[in-house]
Amino acid sequence: MITNPILPGFHADPSICRVPGADGDDYYIATSTFEWWPGVRIHHSKDLVNWRHHSYACTRTSQLDLTGHPDSAGVWAPCLSYSGGQFWMIYTDVRSTIGAFKDTHNYLITAPSIDGPWSDPIYLNSSGFDPSLFHDADGRHWLVNQQWTHVPGKNHFNGILLQEYDHAAKKLVGPIKNIYAGTELGVVEGPHIYRRNGWYYLLTAEGGTFYEHAVTLARSRSIDGPYETLPGNPLLTAWQKPTDGLQRAGHASLVETASGEWFLAHLCGRPLEWTGPNAAKNNPAGGYEGLHCPLGRETAIQRIRWRDDDWPEVVGGPAPSLKVDLPDLAPHPFPAEPARDDFDTPVFNGHLNSLRKPFDDSWASLTARPGHLRLVGRESLMSLFDQSLVARRQQHFNCRIETRVDFEPENFHQMAGLVAYYNTRNHAYLHVTRDLDSNERVVCLTVNRDAAIAGVAAPVPLKAGPVDLALEFSHDHYRFYVRQGSDAWKAVGPALDTAMLSDEFATRFVNGFASSFGFTGNFVGIACQDLAGTRKHADFDYLSYQVKD
Repeated sequence: MITNPILPGFHADPSICRVPGADGDDYYIATSTFEWWPGVRIHHSKDLVNWRHHSYACTRTSQLDLTGHPDSAGVWAPCLSYSGGQFWMIYTDVRSTIGAFKDTHNYLITAPSIDGPWSDPIYLNSSGFDPSLFHDADGRHWLVNQQWTHVPGKNHFNGILLQEYDHAAKKLVGPIKNIYAGTELGVVEGPHIYRRNGWYYLLTAEGGTFYEHAVTLARSRSIDGPYETLPGNPLLTAWQKPTDGLQRAGHASLVETASGEWFLAHLCGRPLEWTGPNAAKNNPAGGYEGLHCPLGRETAIQRIRWRDDDWPEVVGGPAPSLKVDLPDLAPHPFPAEPARDDFDTPVFNGHLNSLRKPFDDSWASLTARPGHLRLVGRESLMSLFDQSLVARRQQHFNCRIETRVDFEPENFHQMAGLVAYYNTRNHAYLHVTRDLDSNERVVCLTVNRDAAIAGVAAPVPLKAGPVDLALEFSHDHYRFYVRQGSDAWKAVGPALDTAMLSDEFATRFVNGFASSFGFTGNFVGIACQDLAGTRKHADFDYLSYQVKD
């Protein structure tokens, strides 16, 4: 059986693609990366069961400049396709999400191989987000994207636009047509077009990306419509349906295997109960009260079958399933990945990401001290510009993260340590620093909860030498630990609730508009700051991620 989610942890808006190969077909999924760098994360599989991270598409600032982008902006909903012997990647760079306005720029990059090199971007349009490219059998290419409108009194999700793309001219050409207004579910977005048996199928997302999320399908004999919506729509949703652990199901894409089997990759979330004293008050995003998804929006897959009337349906019904029957493909497991990164190579492993800017020896060096990652202190964890943060996705509810840091701060402006990081406004940080009053070297735990920073434990005095730091997640709570040398691990501060590390907590609505967005998921990692600007560095010996369940 396939066990969902196939891509656990923050892997939103999956775009799935099949590429024929001499040793069996290859399947790739591209997912949104938002403000995290590199941009557009790509996973690979040969059997739709076993997946591993393969590469990124945007690896140069000439392709993507995220400097100053707000939380949960950046790369939204990439679309990966393969046609004419090359790979095509469409993505949105969202620069602003304030009130009724969104600055959304859509680009195309191409590559001869999934490994690249990916080209510099071709600008397409800025009329909305979630662009997708369809390659028709006659050799023409068509772009669809959601249209956004800021006009007062109008539906901001103003339908799906279609326009032809001329690759020789490297630009969109011809008329723009609004081909689909969506259904009563509202919030139509995430379009993809497919062709089968003379029908054009338009797959969209509706309902918003929280618990009301859904997959809508429509079809037409002509690519520009009119489109008829699936009778009994939606094709897939978890809204007000019992499921076996998957909620927030929506934003999907289709793939057909060589033997004619069809599958639907879609985002989902695995919510936990919010057990804090202010659960209802702190859950303004709506949906099922008291739930939160600290692992973010993940990727799942469902089996599709086609009825005699050429409409598809999800096998097992229109709600997501945790277990899905295996495809008719040879099993292809991948070797297990090491739980510990000793920083022994000059290249960052693919699970490590930075915020808004690429890794650079000027602030993150794997060679300055062999066997260590040297981070140069820069701006605070609330900065939208120059953070020295290296982190990876939390992918399991029960896991333990450890590191060892060699750091001799000179004053309280200088900090280095271990962080649970959702975004600039919500994170918890166990760090080595100097006490403001005594100037003693200490470990401090601070929690930034909705941009309100607080110390939640007394500073722990340190001996000379490196310091071991740990972070342990146990379902809906997490806790930090410290030790030195042969000492036993010592808890620092109380157990903290994971709700503050979730989309549900991070999203705030004011006057009907989101004043802050939460579309990502929790990251765990290491960081260094020097708020006085003297660039004090810290050396990290390793970073480990151990699954407990």
